[in-house]
Amino acid sequence: MNFKVSDEIYYARNGEWIQVDENLVTVGLTDFRLYELGEVLFLDLPEEGKLVRQGEDFFSIESAKLIHDFVSPVTGTIIEVNQSLYDNPDVLNDDPFSEGWIIKIEMENEKDLATLMRSVEYRQHIGLKIASPQKTEFFEQPVRSGT
Repeated sequence: MNFKVSDEIYYARNGEWIQVDENLVTVGLTDFRLYELGEVLFLDLPEEGKLVRQGEDFFSIESAKLIHDFVSPVTGTIIEVNQSLYDNPDVLNDDPFSEGWIIKIEMENEKDLATLMRSVEYRQHIGLKIASPQKTEFFEQPVRSGT
C-alpha cells in the first residue's frame, strides 16, 4: 500500500490533512488514516456557520472498523461542508486529497498552525520510512501500525 505525504500541507495527529490559503483552511483525511478506518459508511458533519475550537470534536465518521470523532485543527467558523460526501462517502477513500475534502474553515488565528505537523514529522508519526524530501511522495506500507 502506498500513502501520499505532501510537503505543501499540514497534518494533525488524528489523521487530518490541512491545506491553508491565507485564512481559509480546508480539512480532509489522509489516505493513511482512511486505510486504518476501512470503508467509510457514514459521516456526521457540522453545519455551515458553526464556530469550532481547536482541539474540540467537530465531526465523526463511522467506518467498517469503528466510529471515530475528529478534533478541529484550528479555531474558526465553518464556511463550507462537502455535502456530496453524504451521498457518496466512497469518494473519501477514492480521492481523499481532492474531491474528498470534508470541511472549509475560516481560521481566526494562524498561530493555531504551530500545533500541527509538517510532512517530515507526520511521516515519523505514522511510522513511514523517511525518503529524501520532494513536493509529493508516496511511501510503502508503514514500518509500524498505529493511530
